[in-house]
Amino acid sequence: MEITVAIDCMGGDHGPHVTVPAALEFGKRFPSVVLVLVGLEDKIRSEVQSVGAATNNRFRIQHASQVVTMDESAATALRGKKDSSMRVAVNLVKSGEAHACVSAGNTGALMAVSRFVLKTLPGIDRPAICSVLPTMRGRTYVLDLGANVDCGPENLLQFGIMGACLVAALEHNESPSVGLLNIGVEDIKGNEMVKLAAELLRTSGLNFFGNVEGDDIYKGTTDVVVCDGFVGNIALKSSEGVAQMIAAFLRDEFRRSLYSRFAALVALPVINAFRKRMDHRRYNGASLLGLRGIVIKSHGSADAFAFAHALERAVEEVRNGVPGRISERMSLLHAPKAA
Repeated sequence: MEITVAIDCMGGDHGPHVTVPAALEFGKRFPSVVLVLVGLEDKIRSEVQSVGAATNNRFRIQHASQVVTMDESAATALRGKKDSSMRVAVNLVKSGEAHACVSAGNTGALMAVSRFVLKTLPGIDRPAICSVLPTMRGRTYVLDLGANVDCGPENLLQFGIMGACLVAALEHNESPSVGLLNIGVEDIKGNEMVKLAAELLRTSGLNFFGNVEGDDIYKGTTDVVVCDGFVGNIALKSSEGVAQMIAAFLRDEFRRSLYSRFAALVALPVINAFRKRMDHRRYNGASLLGLRGIVIKSHGSADAFAFAHALERAVEEVRNGVPGRISERMSLLHAPKAA
């Protein structure tokens, strides 16, 4: 199957300086994928020429006259920039010219544009942002990570279904465990919304593990962790802060004395293995689940290595038909019960 991916080349902190080289290198490794580089044509063409590439039938440039900046509101991006690289890339998915869209741009704007253009799948009230995180047992998928700060029990049920469908598709695990993030594992813990969500998840047909706590995310207790976007975003950013702190502490300690510098040399293989295992760039690419199309959000500060991983995520979701899986699962949930 030939897959076409539309890339918002102007998005992110670095724009085409990162997205274009990353896309071209990705195209060499995945020759069956067609890439559409969307953005200001002169800037994209300049980057293409700087790496000595030439347009061919495996990638082409799609001009877009506007750019959504990282600090613009979602409303401005949606109403005032209809020819932005972000909007044009999502439109290509809507028209069927592309199977997926990847952007490192403004998260709120990307979600607003994607939801307006693509609409949500039947039975899904709100799309959610889902990302994969490393754990002691492998990795786990967490959603929502910031798209929906105010949720009801039905929303959390839908998040659980979408997350389970994503894991089933990408990890080939047809019965992934689903945990509900809470302040305790006991059923009596949490606010009323979380308690009601637990009841819905328990009778949903999912492999519902029950409540999980924050430390369960990195223990890998469940394959999927469900929470509202307010809690999820704080958990994610706190985790990133802790990781940065640990890295800084290690650097400080290894530089403290001549002896510690020698110890660092001896421990270098272990340090490099640890760095590779914890490298957040390898987990780049969050899925905007629940849309009638595939949209992947790359981290805004992603380098070429990280952005390529977001492109890989898009291709994986296309090959495994993630939106179709979610739609099918939701239709079963709302199917009339047999008498």
